[in-house]
Amino acid sequence: VQLQASGGGLVQAGGSLRLSCAVSGSISRLDTMAWHRQAPGKQRELVATITSGGYTNYADSVEGRSTISRDNAKNSVLLQMNNLKPEDTAVYYCYAQYYISTYYYTNWGQGTQVTVSS
Repeated sequence: VQLQASGGGLVQAGGSLRLSCAVSGSISRLDTMAWHRQAPGKQRELVATITSGGYTNYADSVEGRSTISRDNAKNSVLLQMNNLKPEDTAVYYCYAQYYISTYYYTNWGQGTQVTVSS
């Protein structure tokens, strides 16, 4: 099972980006998905989560500027980020919890770079 993230890039402050992450491989059920980020010299932090039922949660730093959503048919998660700020610059990682039969797994994507210029 692999998570493939895409959509990062260079954007000016105030701009928008849409990150996507697709889960490939044979799984029985996809549970909570999330986006984390890690800026240079800082610890990885949670950006947003979405449960299998669609409940969402956001870090205070992105609340009101970001929207996480998922497409259960495509086993994918999206993160729409608006009004980007230089402090949003980081490598963004998608994360998924899933089941294969009755076994529970977690996995991370490879990361996609987001750079916001001032």
